[in-house]
Amino acid sequence: MSDGTDLWTIGVILGLAVVTVVTRSFFFISSKPWTLPPWAERGLQYAPIAALAAVVVPEVVMTHGDLISTWRDARIFAAAAGAAWFFWRKGSGQAVLGTIVVGMAVYLPLHLGLGW
Repeated sequence: MSDGTDLWTIGVILGLAVVTVVTRSFFFISSKPWTLPPWAERGLQYAPIAALAAVVVPEVVMTHGDLISTWRDARIFAAAAGAAWFFWRKGSGQAVLGTIVVGMAVYLPLHLGLGW
């Protein structure tokens, strides 16, 4: 063992590993099939887009902890183009992927080319 590792640390790591394995194996231990209620399945359909929004929105509207103070910011135009693409193609199979591609196609020339 290294200088920073003691018996307590190893015990905590092993305890967390056991808790993780036990809680994740409940789905395999059950003898009958386990299904989510319809409301939970419907809610989980929105999880990926909600996670994407939680990551992207603060990046689009803030700079170093402050709100964007100028219209010459490539992120604003990229977000607007991506949103327009999404609402135009909503319901098609690749609306989210197209939103990302269109947003980046607007962002990169403005940011790298014009320095916005």
